[in-house]
Amino acid sequence: MKPNIVIVMTDQQRADLRKSRGYALDTMPFLDSVGKEGVDFDNAYTPCPTCLPARVSMFTGRYAESHKARTNHNGGDARYTTDLLELLKSEGYITALCGKNHTHHQESDFDFAETCGHLGHEGNLSPETDGDRALADFLDKTLHMETHVPSPGGVEAQHPYRNVSSAFHFLDSLKEDSPFFLWLSFAEPHNPYQVPEPYFDLFPPESLPEIKTGPDDCAGKGHKFVWLRGVWEKVLGEDIEKRILRARSNYHGMLRLIDDQLRRFVEGLKERGLAENTMVIFVSDHGDFVGEYGVIRKGPDLPDVLTRVPMIWAGPGIQKQGINRNAFVSLVDIFPTLCDVLGVETPFGVQGKSLRPLLENRDIPEREYECAYAESGFGGLYWTQRDRLTLYEEGASQKSGNPERPLTFDCLNTWTQSGQVRMLRKGKYKIQLDMLENGYLYDLEKDPRETENLYGRKEYESVRAEMLAGLMAASLRACDPIPVPRRRYHVKRHPKGFWFDKDF
Repeated sequence: MKPNIVIVMTDQQRADLRKSRGYALDTMPFLDSVGKEGVDFDNAYTPCPTCLPARVSMFTGRYAESHKARTNHNGGDARYTTDLLELLKSEGYITALCGKNHTHHQESDFDFAETCGHLGHEGNLSPETDGDRALADFLDKTLHMETHVPSPGGVEAQHPYRNVSSAFHFLDSLKEDSPFFLWLSFAEPHNPYQVPEPYFDLFPPESLPEIKTGPDDCAGKGHKFVWLRGVWEKVLGEDIEKRILRARSNYHGMLRLIDDQLRRFVEGLKERGLAENTMVIFVSDHGDFVGEYGVIRKGPDLPDVLTRVPMIWAGPGIQKQGINRNAFVSLVDIFPTLCDVLGVETPFGVQGKSLRPLLENRDIPEREYECAYAESGFGGLYWTQRDRLTLYEEGASQKSGNPERPLTFDCLNTWTQSGQVRMLRKGKYKIQLDMLENGYLYDLEKDPRETENLYGRKEYESVRAEMLAGLMAASLRACDPIPVPRRRYHVKRHPKGFWFDKDF
């Protein structure tokens, strides 16, 4: 019997803000309990810390430089042979999207779709009650900024609650003999940072752990960080620290709201007798600064707070292991893993690898999981403050009555996304390099927030050389095999996406 497959995806959730990761606050107790029943990967990474590219990578099993949808505006450019949705439909799965889309697919590509965005009147999940309408109007007025009062409408008006209700509508419409694929895609805890009672006061600003990085660390992170902090100072004004603290508080509250809705969904699976044959994968598309370096949201480069994401697998065939702290895995690995589980050939062009040995805890080829690779940038030179392009001309901000204080700000823009940056995580080290040979090397055991750049230090020359070789090799493995040679030559590929199988 084919397993049912559920991918629960959050938007912009950092991996480390959970009790199971040593965080001081218990933000997601139910998710932590799910991790104990399956495999909770401690070193899971997004291939690109941007919504659409990461989501396209998950569905295609390909890195952004290969699938070409490298920004939030390039969904129509996605290049691949067959993706996860298409393969599952060909295997007889009934498919559903409940929540945020933002991929190369249209809602009509799913058999069932009830969608939403980040604001109140996006997608086809139309407001139905007075509470829904009150929240929708409230969200549209936020302009994606943080809120300082509880959101109206209560929990049942929130998108995660309604997304789970949509999932139940889908499940209740199924025939018993139909395997299903459900993408339960929460648009939160992405901005606007808002949350209703009782979550608004659950993690008050004064209770939050102190952040050990700040604006003074931006200079060591590069010019993009300095520029980003400068823009946030203009947008948030003299109350910037207070407003960031409120955004952090709301973010924590939304994590718990999502956790409660995940619990509700899993209990609903059990009540319907579906849990035993349903594989549940919990992931996020990318992370969030949540105040680190004195900034919020996302934007420049490939810091761990943006690239490291939660990834948990639980369900039939998955051994109960809890936290896996050794293997490095990626969103691109989800598609080939499911192909392996279903016993179908992985489509040509997929660049991820199967995680099945890790999930079953047997015959693990450890070298295949010794590093993680990520990309950022749409190309060209860096845009800087010296260029004449303004936030308003670019479309990253709206003007307010004060010309020195933009009304809004889109952190994904020409400045933060320009250029090309590549990253490798291996062991306790992380290296980042851009197209101008600007390098960053960090020891994440000693320096988890990446504030001490070891790249130019003589005592780390051998480490730098090893990590540069690993980065180069990973970027070569991520080279696109599409299009194939038109005559004669045959591309050799491992059926599980492995590279170091000496017997193959």
